[in-house]
Amino acid sequence: MMFPSQFKTLKRQLNLHRKTYRRFLTKAEKKDSTAIDNAAPQIEKEVWKDIDCLACSNCCRKMTPTFTREDITRISAHFGQNPAEFKAQWLEKDKNNDWVNKIQPCQFLNLKTNMCNIYEIRPIDCAGFPHLSKKKFKEYAHVHKQNIEYCPATLSMVQKLVAQFDVHK
Repeated sequence: MMFPSQFKTLKRQLNLHRKTYRRFLTKAEKKDSTAIDNAAPQIEKEVWKDIDCLACSNCCRKMTPTFTREDITRISAHFGQNPAEFKAQWLEKDKNNDWVNKIQPCQFLNLKTNMCNIYEIRPIDCAGFPHLSKKKFKEYAHVHKQNIEYCPATLSMVQKLVAQFDVHK
């Protein structure tokens, strides 16, 4: 389970090794990542032995998911709204013209329990987060560059990958 003191330790490690991690991720974006892709599922299992999302919820506090049309339709129906009403109340367009939360922390995060109030119907972006081994690593390396700043699981994954794969090759 990740406790606040552990998160602070991870943040210190990130601050010390940020350039190394970012360089590794940049290289992973540009080259064949078959070895990483093969290792990622097992490393991800190791990561989740040490990380408890409910002890953190930093993703919900500091980031916003992208809401798809299907997400908006499903969630607005849950609240008895039409999609336009839901968007007007909770969402805005970002610089990429995607629908995102207007506020942070996420309006659906219970700040006392760190649990999502709409977990069963949450956005697909939330359901897949932090995208550690879902697709080829190089396809998500750019996402991991952002997520190491907020997500202990992503940071731990990148640390383990850097340790396993010599970044100077």
